[in-house]
Amino acid sequence: MGCMACKDGAAFSSKFTMAFQPIMDTRRGEIFAHEALVRGSDGSGAANVLALVDPDNRYAFDQQCRVRAIELAARLFPRNNMPHLSINFMPNAVYEPRACIRQTLETAKRTDFPLDRIIFEFTEVEKLDTAHLLNILRSYREIGFKTAIDDFGAGYSGLNLLARFQPDIVKLDMDLIRGIDTDSVKQVVVRHTLAMLQDLGVTVVCEGVETAAEMDVLTDFGVSLIQGYYIARPTFEGLSAILLAA
Repeated sequence: MGCMACKDGAAFSSKFTMAFQPIMDTRRGEIFAHEALVRGSDGSGAANVLALVDPDNRYAFDQQCRVRAIELAARLFPRNNMPHLSINFMPNAVYEPRACIRQTLETAKRTDFPLDRIIFEFTEVEKLDTAHLLNILRSYREIGFKTAIDDFGAGYSGLNLLARFQPDIVKLDMDLIRGIDTDSVKQVVVRHTLAMLQDLGVTVVCEGVETAAEMDVLTDFGVSLIQGYYIARPTFEGLSAILLAA
């Protein structure tokens, strides 16, 4: 059965597409993942598209994001040594995880995109029903997807959520990373956060890295997964050339 509750909402009629920004594994010298980022079909920024999302069409938009991201990635990603695809999802758009995931599974099957290469990441931009969120994350893990918390350190209940569920990946909020080379307080916070996540067996991505000095501090801290303009900017419907030499 499909997710009947999910189908009751309005359609999302505005056209949009994706840009991809890589997450570099600096230790291995290769791409770990590409994050799919919403863009207008004319190349305009995500804000223009997201401004059109409301509670009635949120489900349809969330579904279309997944389908578009997988279809483009299946066309662009190399089949040998395939990187992960990171897709942002809206927990409040998911009513029943296993029913509402059906279109995603059908798209992955149709494009021959492996499920274990898909990461679903969410941001705590609004207060969420924790029990509902945990049900989604556990269901996705059982299906074979990887899960990630984005912007960790900026949300409503990051530590409380982490105590109840350990995702595969945590992406540290860029405000913690920006200027970390000259901010001793940020260095203490990030260093201890990294130690905690390592103890929990969670992989860390540092996003928003823009300078060599920030990169040097993170490398000294043992971070190898880096995302940000210092590595590469997003590329519209394509894969970015890596700016940083391995």
